[in-house]
Amino acid sequence: MPLKVLALAGSLRKGSYNKKLVRVAARFAREAGAEVTELDLADHPLPIFDEDLETRDGVHPTAMKLKKLFREHDAFLISSPEYNSSLSAALKNLIDWLSRPVDGEPPLACFKGKTAALFAASPGALGGLRGLVHLRAILGNIGVLLLADQLAVGKANEAFAPDGSLANPKQAAMVKAIVGELVRVATAVRT
Repeated sequence: MPLKVLALAGSLRKGSYNKKLVRVAARFAREAGAEVTELDLADHPLPIFDEDLETRDGVHPTAMKLKKLFREHDAFLISSPEYNSSLSAALKNLIDWLSRPVDGEPPLACFKGKTAALFAASPGALGGLRGLVHLRAILGNIGVLLLADQLAVGKANEAFAPDGSLANPKQAAMVKAIVGELVRVATAVRT
C-alpha cells in the first residue's frame, strides 16, 4: 500500500506562493511513489476556534471532515506563509480545531505519529523562515515527527517558472531531496 501524503499550504490566497511550492513538493512525492492528496484551505472554511462555540455546537462539521482526512494520511507536506514573523491565522486555526478531543478518538489522533516536511515561500529575503520556527514548535508539541531539513524560498515572487515549477534548479533539487526523505522516514515510521 503506498504511503499517503497530505499536501497543504497555510494560505487562503488564490495566487499563493506557498500553494505553488506545495504543488511542486506534491509532484515530487508522487514521483517517489506516494499517494498524494492536495488540500486547499480556502475550500474548507472554519470559524475562528472558540471554546464557547465548540461547547454549544460541538466540533465544527468541517473540522470533523478534515480530522478524518488528516487521520487517513501518514505524512504531511506543509508550506506556510509568514505573517508578521509567524504562521498564518488560517493554518493555526486549522491546527487548533483538529487538535480538539472527540469521543472515541485518541488525543491528537490527527497528528501523533505523523511525519511532516515543512516549506515556506515569501517575497522577503528570508522566505518565511521565521514563521517555520513557530510552526515547527507547534507541530512538535502535538506529536508530529518533523524532518530536520526544510526549505524557505525567498523572493518567491520571482521563484516560479510560468509552468509552476521552481525556476532555480538547486531549490527544486532541495525540495525533491526533502520530499524523498519524507517518503523514506514516513514509510519506516508507518511500518
